[in-house]
Amino acid sequence: MFFMTAGVASALFILVIIVFKEKPPSPPSRAQASIQSRPTAEYSYMRSILRLLRNINFLLLMITYGLNVGCFYALSTLLNRMVIHHYPGEEVNAGRIGLTIILSGMVGALISGIWLDKTKTYKQTTLVVYIMSLVGMIVYTFTLSLGHLWVVFVTAGLLGFFMTGYLPLGFEFAAELTYPESEGTSSGLLNVSAQIFGIAFTIGQGQIMDRFGTRAGNLLLCSVLFLGTIMTAFIKADLRRQQANLENEQTVLD
Repeated sequence: MFFMTAGVASALFILVIIVFKEKPPSPPSRAQASIQSRPTAEYSYMRSILRLLRNINFLLLMITYGLNVGCFYALSTLLNRMVIHHYPGEEVNAGRIGLTIILSGMVGALISGIWLDKTKTYKQTTLVVYIMSLVGMIVYTFTLSLGHLWVVFVTAGLLGFFMTGYLPLGFEFAAELTYPESEGTSSGLLNVSAQIFGIAFTIGQGQIMDRFGTRAGNLLLCSVLFLGTIMTAFIKADLRRQQANLENEQTVLD
């Protein structure tokens, strides 16, 4: 299995070197064309990070993104342990439940990306998906111990659909809020937030499960997602990238 994984990773690495290009022949949008026209010497990575950390809306998004994705990391890490606790001997099905979360999450990420591309409703879509992640976590928490494994498949799939579907929304919303800063910098900060919260939640939920059971551990994640939902509602839809595109188009028309 490890040799197969190494082989696939090596093949992908070679494809990236041969096939992938640094950037497309022409910018994908007027906003990107404006960024690329700036002299490279003007860009400073540290100053960019400092500017991002002074952006209140981005700070809120960074925290809420970390809370949501951190909960997903904790849930994924402790999933096998939770399933085996309530359904002894179902190690194989625990793995299948994890696969269900991944597959439904892939569909959720694809749909949310298409929806966002068509509607440009960044704040509304992000808030709705966050609320549905909270609802999915609550349903999962109170149905895990019912004794019906098929219910766990359904609720876990629902949870994966919305939690993983949130990932591209967070990156795109961050790009809007932080334009003209580098999207790589904002995405990196979101990932740092997710990793920090993921480690904290995994350790915290594990400790709570040891002392008070799986439901108490899942209720911790429910409370975290509730907090994240409230914070998301306070993010202002300052769509700077969209505004830059509109201004550039207006300039061309004039």
